Amino acid sequence: MSEDAEQQAEEVEVLKSIYEGDDNFKQVNPTTYQYKYVDGEKSFILEISWGDTYPTEKPNFNLDIFYNQHLLPAVKEKILSIVSEEAEQWLGCAMTYTLFECLKERAAEILAAQTEEAVVARVEKITIEDQEPEARVERKEQLTKAQKRRAWDRAEMGRAGERARGWDWVDIVKHLSQVPHQPTA
Repeated sequence: MSEDAEQQAEEVEVLKSIYEGDDNFKQVNPTTYQYKYVDGEKSFILEISWGDTYPTEKPNFNLDIFYNQHLLPAVKEKILSIVSEEAEQWLGCAMTYTLFECLKERAAEILAAQTEEAVVARVEKITIEDQEPEARVERKEQLTKAQKRRAWDRAEMGRAGERARGWDWVDIVKHLSQVPHQPTA
């Protein structure tokens, strides 16, 4: 087992013991971890993925998660720059816990730049850009009661004009439950 793999195995045990019972921590797979940062109404999730040579090499950081779609690009860049700078200092050491805690200390500062007005403006801009100029909504054809009844009758009769086999069969269990039981002689 290589030195990097040994350090990764030790770090997995440490992370599990530290974050046991913490609902904000999640182990996605043996080499990918997520932590949810919450500051009042605002929140985001950072995902850290280890490569084969971690911790000799920096891990991968991911903010492109569906949960983070509300984050402004400037806020994402700030988060990634903070985490990258911190990771540079800890190369060669187990750093996942340190990176999560570094962001935890600065979450309020980071999320202060995440203003609701900017998010609403960004969402409105995206929805306006995504729409086609002459987008038409296709409506389903509305049938009258008589048309529905005729379609139902046609489906019941079949193509040959005959009713489907068994259309008049009686529910045997129901029928037998209504017939009084007579003992045999």
